[in-house]
Amino acid sequence: MAAQRPLSPRKRPTQRRSQATVEAILKAGARVFARRGYAGGTTNHIAEVAGVSIGTLYEYFPNKGAILVAIAQSQLDRMIAEVQHSIAEGGVDEPLADLLHRFVSTMLEVHESDPKLHRVLFGEAPHPSELHACVLQMEETLAHTIEARLSACPEVAALDADTAAHLVVQTVEALTHRFVHHGIHDLARDAFIDEVVALLGSYLTRKL
Repeated sequence: MAAQRPLSPRKRPTQRRSQATVEAILKAGARVFARRGYAGGTTNHIAEVAGVSIGTLYEYFPNKGAILVAIAQSQLDRMIAEVQHSIAEGGVDEPLADLLHRFVSTMLEVHESDPKLHRVLFGEAPHPSELHACVLQMEETLAHTIEARLSACPEVAALDADTAAHLVVQTVEALTHRFVHHGIHDLARDAFIDEVVALLGSYLTRKL
């Protein structure tokens, strides 16, 4: 059995110059993967676009898989930040439909921001345990964010807000990903959002 390739950065940048170098490598990696795909993108391509030597790139990342994981983590961190900011905009008395509409819209906007890169990161490229862990952490963080709002919403009939929040997050993540990359039953964008909000609203307010 072949040894597993390391996917963690070789060293962490501590000085401003090294931080700028790593940022340039990650931005270049995102451009290369979006343009060439994961299989077609190489560390040489990334180093050239970043304007650094291949030796400098390898000081920080052992291979392109490690660069991909770092880019994915950055994308997921941005998703968390944007969703949390969006959720925080609503008041405690906000109707459930408004909360869900803003959540679905924000998740859709994040997926639409760079669909080619998103497809490579979360569809085309291999999914090592490190990347899977990043996705799970994103889902957990968003679920806890949503749970806090669902627990305070009198419209929500779900007995277990934690389970409901996890299902809401994973449903929205899966459906928005599918919609951006493949479409769903010829739905227009606004109609898609409305249908997902109706779906989630029916689940959360159901009477057992």
